[in-house]
Amino acid sequence: MSNQTPPAVLPVASDPCWCGSGRKYKRCHKPLEGKILPGVVSPMRTVPAGIAKPPYADTGEVPRTEEARVKSPEVIERMRYACDMAAEILKLAGDFVKPGMTTNDIDVFVHEETVKRGAYPSPLNYHHYPKSVCTSLNEVICHGIPDSTVVNDGDIINLDVTCYVNGVHGDTNATFFVGEVDEESKLLTSVAEECMWKGIEAVVPGRPISDIGKAIETHAKLHRMGVIRAFIGHGIGELFHSDIQVLHYYDSRNNMIMRPGMTFTVEPMISLGTWQHKMWDDDWTAVTADGKRTAQFEHTLLVTDTGVEVLTAKGAVSPSAPWNRG
Repeated sequence: MSNQTPPAVLPVASDPCWCGSGRKYKRCHKPLEGKILPGVVSPMRTVPAGIAKPPYADTGEVPRTEEARVKSPEVIERMRYACDMAAEILKLAGDFVKPGMTTNDIDVFVHEETVKRGAYPSPLNYHHYPKSVCTSLNEVICHGIPDSTVVNDGDIINLDVTCYVNGVHGDTNATFFVGEVDEESKLLTSVAEECMWKGIEAVVPGRPISDIGKAIETHAKLHRMGVIRAFIGHGIGELFHSDIQVLHYYDSRNNMIMRPGMTFTVEPMISLGTWQHKMWDDDWTAVTADGKRTAQFEHTLLVTDTGVEVLTAKGAVSPSAPWNRG
């Protein structure tokens, strides 16, 4: 797909496309008007030698290892530190976003904020992902790769930040407004945040993990919005992704019992239209199949004896459920 910038005045439908493909505009770039397109990806950034790195950092290959679902108090304490850091950087990154910058500018900011705190940006070279943060604009569901794409007034953008420090990962994300956005996008973002918190409130020891998806899906349907099915929450700790699977829709087969000491993410992706998706050729970027906007929020959680502790809540963009805020 072309990385050229379209002209200020676009051709009429039957004229040759501006990209030089030789095809008519209506059969080439016209269907992509207003859609996010791949930009130019800059070289992978480096991490100072003194910072501890996860096993995949140098090769991009993630070792096949297992991790206990129930974490020890010592691991949990290390996770609290990593999660606090991720929440802090995410909030700073959201404040940093302005119309006219590129998603690569955001990546540079997150990378530098992470390494100056002595941490490794977990996405970097994870299964060969080339950047330090995921930047997902408008109809991009998740895993958008920062590049030369310019962020414009009226866009919404999800930033997904994960820090690796003291041998563990802390993972969180949120959707931010760029300048002034339309009312539909505001509602979408609000419902996505609410869905995350409905899922978090469903975390109860002794209950099946499918309760989380049921709560999320019920709330999304109330607002006639879709829940993306292909991407799910995951176990986390010393591994970036471990084998706990958290569906954001109800499936009775997702019946693992939640136990105190388990750590995992809840991160529903909510769309204005279909739950179906398409993948770009980069094998990372997922977009809605109908091109409609999507929003997402994420926290890392700990199942406790009585309920749940939100490990990424301290100083977070979304520190508590909207209905519990004073």
